[in-house]
Amino acid sequence: MLKKIVCMLATALLLMSIAMLPVLLENSAEAVKKGDRGSEIIKIQTRLKDWDYYKGRVDGIFGVLTEAAVREFQRKNGLYPDGVVGSKTAAKIGVYLPSLTAAKRSNPGKNDVQLLARLVHAESRGEPYKGKVAVAAVVLNRVKSPKFPNSIAGVIYQPGAFTVVADGQINLSPDAESLRAARDALNGMDPSGGAIYYYNPKKTWNRFMLSRPVVAVIGNHRFCK
Repeated sequence: MLKKIVCMLATALLLMSIAMLPVLLENSAEAVKKGDRGSEIIKIQTRLKDWDYYKGRVDGIFGVLTEAAVREFQRKNGLYPDGVVGSKTAAKIGVYLPSLTAAKRSNPGKNDVQLLARLVHAESRGEPYKGKVAVAAVVLNRVKSPKFPNSIAGVIYQPGAFTVVADGQINLSPDAESLRAARDALNGMDPSGGAIYYYNPKKTWNRFMLSRPVVAVIGNHRFCK
């Protein structure tokens, strides 16, 4: 009798393991979960917000609200509701994960450098090098400010913050100078004087921007607080 019970328990455990195998395979290699951050999280949050699953701020940080939204999405779409975005969940949401996970394994922070450099390239092509570093510094100053999202991805992808995100220029490959400017800003250079805004007076008619106190003028940009 005991042998029969043990055999039944072993069979049940085996069947449970087989049932869980797709979930384990999905989440073992390419997956993002609570605590992760980056531009791919922005895409996940944006899509889930568009579909009314996510109620939080699109900031590129996989927090409790993002996890809850992922679980709800998984439940509604016949997926195992573990709150982890693996390959199957990512495919359903419509995002691609390998570039994110590979970057996290090979060089933590590389995504931030690349994204910041793309913003610098899109926003300040033709500007002096000092002005490019200043543009990058403004992003980093916003990360530190309680008025803005607390990540580079969150600041850059904040709705309405940068026109180059809306028109797609953010996706242009950065040149070597933009990459160097991003790294210099990340290493502490700030020619902007601590600014959290900047604008080109020839292209800006925004009353709020024009009302801000200017702390530096570099090239065509005025930097302000």
